[in-house]
Amino acid sequence: MFPFTKLTDGTVDLRPFEFGEEHELHSAVHESLPQLNPWMSWATEKYTRDIARDFITVTRAEWSRGSLYAFAIIDTKTNELLGGCGLSHIHPIYKFCNLGYWVRASRQGRGIAGRAAKLAARFAFEKTKVIRAEIVIAAGNDASKRVAEKVGAHYEGILLNRMTVRENIYDAHMFSLLPADFGLVARL
Repeated sequence: MFPFTKLTDGTVDLRPFEFGEEHELHSAVHESLPQLNPWMSWATEKYTRDIARDFITVTRAEWSRGSLYAFAIIDTKTNELLGGCGLSHIHPIYKFCNLGYWVRASRQGRGIAGRAAKLAARFAFEKTKVIRAEIVIAAGNDASKRVAEKVGAHYEGILLNRMTVRENIYDAHMFSLLPADFGLVARL
């Protein structure tokens, strides 16, 4: 739907994952398995370079259809892959999406996820017909919850039995971002 797009705030860049980037993605995921594994079904020891390559291929195809926007988070100065941020589950009728993020372990605690979340949400409101970005966080995932709070997302409550991660069932915190949070007007 949208051609290659790079978003930046001067500290981090967001862009689609690039073909050939599977080694960097695999490395970032494996570095971060202790932090990611409890909350992300895909983050396991079985995450291979082939899986990373397939992820890039699929997300690039979904990007072209406008059904998923998976961004690589890149350090503006060093061009290092810092993690990922995505807009998924884009609802064509009710005009909302899910906003997710992760940052490699060696770069956590520096505001990177919050910067990426803001850039991705603004992209959603400016480039798609989304009027709401939901951040759904498993109860217990305190790091992701802090990110949502720091970016000023609206806390809407706890949703019972909202998420599964492999064989675990979690209640989830619901946060949202709206166009007005960015000085924008919701549009259809």
